[in-house]
Amino acid sequence: MTEELNGDCIQLRELRVVCVVGVLPEERERPQPLEIDIDIYTDLSAAGRSDDLNDTLDYGEVAATVTQICASAEAQLLEYLGQLVVDQLLASSQVSAVDVTIKKLRPPVPLDIEYTAIRLVRHRQ
Repeated sequence: MTEELNGDCIQLRELRVVCVVGVLPEERERPQPLEIDIDIYTDLSAAGRSDDLNDTLDYGEVAATVTQICASAEAQLLEYLGQLVVDQLLASSQVSAVDVTIKKLRPPVPLDIEYTAIRLVRHRQ
């Protein structure tokens, strides 16, 4: 999906969660930090006119939902965890597309690397 995303967008940046994620035995035993960036494409015009939370997505609820997904999934792959997140976000009829980046801040790579990450871009079918 290389299609450019356009339109109104809610952005959540640097959501930090600690969860079990990874394939290696040490990753399965010890939770580790992730950082998540989320772009949610949705029409914000009604909320812009009304100033009413009911006309938009609740950022706090989105962040709490993503945190809960990460905590409960115990995923091996970031790709799998990311797919769980985008599937949940696209379940809202208000959402037309999402762009989610998940960074593993302490990857088990024996090199000087700041983080590893995946980025998923999905559109409503």
